[in-house]
Amino acid sequence: MRNTVLSALAMIGVAVSAFAADGGGVTSDYAVRRSEYPRVLPGSRAQFRVNAPDARSVKLDLGKKYDMTRGDDGAWYCTTDSLGPGFHYYFVEVDGFRGADPASLTFYGCGLDASGIEIPYPEGDTRFKIADVPHGEVVRRSYFSTVDSVWKEMMVYLPPCYHKSGDKKYPVLYLQHGGGEDQSGWSNQGRTDIILDNLIAAGKATPMVIVMSDGNSSDFTAELLNDCIPLVESTYRVLTDPDNRALAGLSMGGIQTLNAIMEHPELFRYAGVFSSGWWANADAPAGMGRGTEKYYAKLAADPEAFNRCFKHLWLSMGGKEDIAYNNCRVMMKRFDDIGIKYSYFETPGGHTWPVWRESLYRFAQLLFR
Repeated sequence: MRNTVLSALAMIGVAVSAFAADGGGVTSDYAVRRSEYPRVLPGSRAQFRVNAPDARSVKLDLGKKYDMTRGDDGAWYCTTDSLGPGFHYYFVEVDGFRGADPASLTFYGCGLDASGIEIPYPEGDTRFKIADVPHGEVVRRSYFSTVDSVWKEMMVYLPPCYHKSGDKKYPVLYLQHGGGEDQSGWSNQGRTDIILDNLIAAGKATPMVIVMSDGNSSDFTAELLNDCIPLVESTYRVLTDPDNRALAGLSMGGIQTLNAIMEHPELFRYAGVFSSGWWANADAPAGMGRGTEKYYAKLAADPEAFNRCFKHLWLSMGGKEDIAYNNCRVMMKRFDDIGIKYSYFETPGGHTWPVWRESLYRFAQLLFR
């Protein structure tokens, strides 16, 4: 049975042109070459096709599950409800076997390879769309983690002017992914390079280097300080003083940011915490609740010393539907009681990449001014 299911999954992605014409739409940005599916339809709906002729049941898992219907050609189809703009993970289920859609590019998220679909933003909103502006580049760099004794990778964004500016040095943002993701998340799902290219071209952001390292570490702070920062500062033309160093992250990466700035507030002048906050109960996953009360006590002992360290402590949340919403609210109440200064931004979308793209877009404009 497993071999039958895998064979069915391997056949997904060969489109039937007659069906593609039904309802119009355009092929997804992330459809594999020569595939006409998935498709994005008017009204921000999406249409999917799975070629699994021997299957008894096929479903689409897009957070909400959709039952797919067998077409006259033997393939299975479904059309979703209207979806929010931006990136969405999804999976297909063939007779109970859940996996990525071979018709789509894959993205590491949710702890495994997932499929992705991009829903266009409203007309005129080009902030997250590649444009005819000078482009930077994202390079892959290997580094050895002395914490975990393994080789890892970081993705490094270099702004458009980096290779043309002689000996000029740039400020640097260390930007962390969430749980179940890796160093590729911000450059692939997050479109970091596109966001920064567009902001820099518009004069809305300072040209900067962005380092996206592998946060799957047994001690993120130690790995950042002992392995990542020294490698970056010895390899790339970056400024090395606290005024030109920022740290931010989403979800798990947000908690890693909080922990790191509490242990070493002297190293950063900017911190961004997206869809995150220290765990508000005792059920925190490993490392996410570490030292929370110790940190609050440290803040309470001298809140003004902490406030003086940071030009911006910036928090964002994806509305009440964000799974980290309560944790963040509890943390902000504690900050208020202690007298910690911060800025807060909220946008609809929950715990998703559209929220984190929006967060980076806004946070990047505050940095290194």
